Amino acid sequence: MSQSFTNLLYHIIFSTKDRRPLITSVYEPRLYEYIGGIINGGGISLGINGADDHVHVVAKLRPDRALSDVLRDLKCNASGWMHDVFLEVRDFSWQRGYGAFTVSQSHVEEVRRYLQRQKEHHQRISFRDEFVQFLKANGIEYDERYL
Repeated sequence: MSQSFTNLLYHIIFSTKDRRPLITSVYEPRLYEYIGGIINGGGISLGINGADDHVHVVAKLRPDRALSDVLRDLKCNASGWMHDVFLEVRDFSWQRGYGAFTVSQSHVEEVRRYLQRQKEHHQRISFRDEFVQFLKANGIEYDERYL
């Protein structure tokens, strides 16, 4: 085969440092737009949403960009951007880790709908409990101390 064909779809989840509720309605639209722009530099953003302490992204990434590099760049740039644009949140930062789960093409719309309902969803379940559900559903072992 003379060409490579990929469809690398991910559901990515990451939180603010110490899960502080800093992503308010004042910052959210512009922050999500900025995150989408960063993602589009290494793939295609298919959806972004979250709650006041974390973000969900569904994205198609290029095969020449490692997921860890995309997330490192995204979090670093988004934190710097928040500091520059919103002076009142100069202490804004992201937690070190993240969760990334592959998504099949046939489930992309389902994940996008899930993202759209984040605010209602988190009236019933905490971010921590939601994240543990993702880890268990994907067969990922974890240590409670690092959640």
